[in-house]
Amino acid sequence: MTLSDLLYPDNPKRRQELIHLHQELLDCMSTNFRATNELAGVLNEHLGCTITHIQMRESRTVKENCDIIIQAMSEIQHQVQKIDSDMKEKLEPVLYQKLYDIKEPELEKIAIAHKVFSIVLGEATSTAGMVAIKLLGSNLMTLTVSKLVSLLAQIGASVLGGISITVLGLGIEMILHAILGAVERNELLTAVRSYEKHLAEFKAASEKYQCAIHEVTSLVRQQVQ
Repeated sequence: MTLSDLLYPDNPKRRQELIHLHQELLDCMSTNFRATNELAGVLNEHLGCTITHIQMRESRTVKENCDIIIQAMSEIQHQVQKIDSDMKEKLEPVLYQKLYDIKEPELEKIAIAHKVFSIVLGEATSTAGMVAIKLLGSNLMTLTVSKLVSLLAQIGASVLGGISITVLGLGIEMILHAILGAVERNELLTAVRSYEKHLAEFKAASEKYQCAIHEVTSLVRQQVQ
């Protein structure tokens, strides 16, 4: 037992909380990496995009890994905006408006979008129009991704950002050193509360992001079967 544990008996409990919260954060980030790659794969295969797949860097910090996801999400947002621009350029104004009219049948929207991609790509898969409509007609790009990007930036800028994602393999004392540089009670409490706040918001936003992507990819798989 360290001197700080003798002075502050609840420190061991706080340490375990930090370890658990750190692992939760990394698990959530890992899931977002997979979801982002899944969406990128759909865009590349069906809409002619060339988005690079990403992977967590175990030798890097939380912030550096947050930046990797943010960059990939920004590229996806850019590609979806380009899809919208292609639609607007190739379609008559009335047809373009139909893509965003909630009263228009979805099958008609998909047919319109597929026609555009057949022109843009020369040849488009049967699911191209469906994917385009699902992305343009949902709040995945406008709200869900934007919220998650904002939270990732906050986490990267917080006390958590400078921690290596491999710190769990270094032992409890190294984790505490990386997070705090000391093990005083008030610092432990501050670190725990910081993790809890960011993790709660991050998990909620991540779930919405993953559900939105699952909706798109599930439809793609159904079309293929």
